[in-house]
Amino acid sequence: MSAAGKGDLTEPQQHQSSELSEAQAIERAKQGDAEAFQWLYEKHKRRVYSLCLRMTANAAEAEDLAQEAFLQLYRKIGTFRGESAFSTWLHRLSVNVVLMHLRKKSLPVISLEETTQGVDEDSPKKDFGADDVVLSGSIDRLQLQRAVDSLPPGYRMIFVLHDVEGYEHNEIAKIAGCSIGNSKSQLHKARMKLRDLLKMNRAEKAGRSRAG
Repeated sequence: MSAAGKGDLTEPQQHQSSELSEAQAIERAKQGDAEAFQWLYEKHKRRVYSLCLRMTANAAEAEDLAQEAFLQLYRKIGTFRGESAFSTWLHRLSVNVVLMHLRKKSLPVISLEETTQGVDEDSPKKDFGADDVVLSGSIDRLQLQRAVDSLPPGYRMIFVLHDVEGYEHNEIAKIAGCSIGNSKSQLHKARMKLRDLLKMNRAEKAGRSRAG
């Protein structure tokens, strides 16, 4: 990998010298130290790639976007002031890279269905944004990941940011450029869509079992 962050994100992480702390690596990288930037890249590349993959559901796009995130990091690391954890700062930078990509592709970052109207009358009455006990149960992780991947981009982004990455709705609203109410509405719809997809999957499995 060069100092600009090029490298294979799917390769196993190489062992780096334990003598260098993250704070030291950051300061050295700010001064243009390529080895220090390499150290930061190796430490954070898996998490950045995983974030991009969850938000795009496309391995090739995720790798390109992760590389772009590190290019942005190389250019902007001098602006890091330590007001938050470095991992949090890099995380937000990576999210912004993905959002810019979605906008360039003309994919709706937020669906046009911005209101909470149209929710099925028989759907559970609950606070938007509260934990969904149905989805938090014991569900096969691969099955859940496939269902998440099949969500529309806007729904998937909100679900990943809130339920996977742990962002609060006020933070998501700032990141995505939407209202807090819209973020809660999108999350609710994403969860309802996921429940439908998981029900269909279970029904298909049950059908195959009976047929067998």
